[in-house]
Amino acid sequence: MKRILIRSGKSPFHAATHAEYLHRDLFGTNSGNLLFSDAVHRMLLTADTEVTSNGIRTDPSPERAAQINEEYDVFVVPLANAFRPTFHASLDRLSTLIEQLTIPVVVTGVGAQVGADYDTEELRPMEQSVRRFVSAVLDRSATIGVRGELTASYLNGLGFAQVDIIGCPSMFLHGDVFPTPSDPGTLGPDARIAINLSPDAIPVGDIGGIARHAFERFPALTYYAQNLVDAELLFWGDTSAEAGRHGSFPLQLTHELFQQNKVRVPLDPRTWLDELAGHDFAYGTRIHGNIAALLAGTPAVVLAHDSRTLELCRYFDLPHRMLTDLPADTDPAELHAQADFSGLLNGHKERFTRYTDFLDRNDLANTYDHGDAGAAFDARLAATELPPSVTVWDGGDDGALRYRFARLREQITDNRTSAERRANELAKKNKELQKRITAADTRHSTVEKELDALRKRVTAAEKRVSGIERRALVRIGPALRRRVPRVERKTED
Repeated sequence: MKRILIRSGKSPFHAATHAEYLHRDLFGTNSGNLLFSDAVHRMLLTADTEVTSNGIRTDPSPERAAQINEEYDVFVVPLANAFRPTFHASLDRLSTLIEQLTIPVVVTGVGAQVGADYDTEELRPMEQSVRRFVSAVLDRSATIGVRGELTASYLNGLGFAQVDIIGCPSMFLHGDVFPTPSDPGTLGPDARIAINLSPDAIPVGDIGGIARHAFERFPALTYYAQNLVDAELLFWGDTSAEAGRHGSFPLQLTHELFQQNKVRVPLDPRTWLDELAGHDFAYGTRIHGNIAALLAGTPAVVLAHDSRTLELCRYFDLPHRMLTDLPADTDPAELHAQADFSGLLNGHKERFTRYTDFLDRNDLANTYDHGDAGAAFDARLAATELPPSVTVWDGGDDGALRYRFARLREQITDNRTSAERRANELAKKNKELQKRITAADTRHSTVEKELDALRKRVTAAEKRVSGIERRALVRIGPALRRRVPRVERKTED
């Protein structure tokens, strides 16, 4: 039995509550992470393998590294846009862990994140960290899997040749067969639209305006957010109404999409796909929001706004439009009508083979060539009661009131403890500062005394000099007076 440890927020078969998801951040700040980690889990689970989730946070301690070396045969690391400045510290922690491992380490998809112009100059400050990470991985595997052309070119430029472009594993959730998107016909006003938006796309295009105009045309529209902060907003609520805060992007409950309960945050991939299967069309800036729709058989179009979305669109031939080219009144019906899925469908088998070849090179058996094509995984998942997406809390008893009160109490206690600890630290620092001030005052007083004594000595010296001068004048005065008349007589002559 091959024991596989996988970096993922949770096991696909763990049915967590909404509160647990948020409390432990089981999807690593973005629910899209579970889509590709679950796909890897499904791909690697065979009768001869045991797949265990490591959690999303990295423990780089020697103790944890020793435990992994002892208990597992391979560490599989599915990643997203890990080569980005905001992931710098996390990448270093992951490198620290991997460098201590004596078992194989396989990265099944990693990407760089820069602008849509593919300019990697902004990654220069973390270049040494990227080199360190890739070197550590390649010391323990045959190749490293990357998401697309940009990342491959970037790593090649850093001197790494053992790079395989495999895309994102989420696209292979169904193996070598990709669902043909349904055809809802012309999208009318009653069409069920799923839109997904990224806050970091705000500087690139008017996504707030795009969402607003779409909602005006299609009242049945649903906004699928993916970030932890969005889920927390739905679960906890906010005071934006009382404070009079409003914004064009749905980030607070005063936004119309929240007011009409049109916002969802998916937690588990299976329930996410089930929900999206009931829509006619999906679009937006979230790459995994659109991949989830396509996997559910719902047509989708990506609004590409950076390299992470664009390189995946190009590799998988996903229908996409550049966000910079779209006005606020972009019509979803037009996006749907112009979408071409032929490249996606026709090239899927070849891309799947490329992916399984990568797994073979790294000595990882897959469920299609060495198992039951995911049947056991699917049966177990179907028997697991997974939670639906998070929706707006109406303030009533939804079964999580006890948690909310307990969590608030913990936060109040933690804040009080932190405040007391900080106050004690400040008091200690103040005491030390007072000691230093007292010592400085003492030194100042000593210096003043020394200066006063010095002034007295100088005054005494001046007096002595003055006395010497007077005595000298007394002695040489008569001689000078006798000398002066002589000089005067010589002058007259």
